[in-house]
Amino acid sequence: MNDTGCTIQTYCISKIVNTDFFLVLLGLIIEHYFMKIYTKQGDKGQTALFGGDRVSKHSIRIETYGTVDELNSILGVALANDHQAFTAEVINDVQHQLFILGTDLATPFHLDARIDRISEQEVYYLEQKIDYMEASLSPLKNFILPSGSMAGATLHHARTVCRRAERLAVVCSNQEKINDIVLKYLNRLSDFLFVLARYENHQSGCLENPWIPKK
Repeated sequence: MNDTGCTIQTYCISKIVNTDFFLVLLGLIIEHYFMKIYTKQGDKGQTALFGGDRVSKHSIRIETYGTVDELNSILGVALANDHQAFTAEVINDVQHQLFILGTDLATPFHLDARIDRISEQEVYYLEQKIDYMEASLSPLKNFILPSGSMAGATLHHARTVCRRAERLAVVCSNQEKINDIVLKYLNRLSDFLFVLARYENHQSGCLENPWIPKK
């Protein structure tokens, strides 16, 4: 469409809707598509929590949800490799849950904020998927070495990052109030990722490599 056409279309829309509303809408569109990725607000080593409080980027709360973000990225790496359809389905669900978890941790618990917080529903989801996968896996008789397919090995890596996030969340909970379900969810998620790694390897035909201690 040429410039004249765009001008006529804009004029017509402005006549159909309230002019003030149209200008606000236009401003939001411009902000969405042309907003710069950098704000310079964190150049001095601080960042903002939901609600406006500014804290050090090295604070335990930031360390915790930063590690949750790291975990989410590693799950994306697992999907970048060959994987089973079931693995893609559940990872997609968990990645959405991790965004809820990150928002939860970024929002001080005392705030009466209308946000989604991690809940028993997400914990139940993980437990149901664990039970489903374990039904097709042989019981463990030894510790196993993290290995297998690229997707399976990446899921083992994700499990260790999840454990780190859990440890940081414990420290955070000892210093300030956070949602009680956060610790429960991360604990269950690490179990889920371990079983998912086994399930992915099993479905891909990769044999488990048991740890055999020296006698």
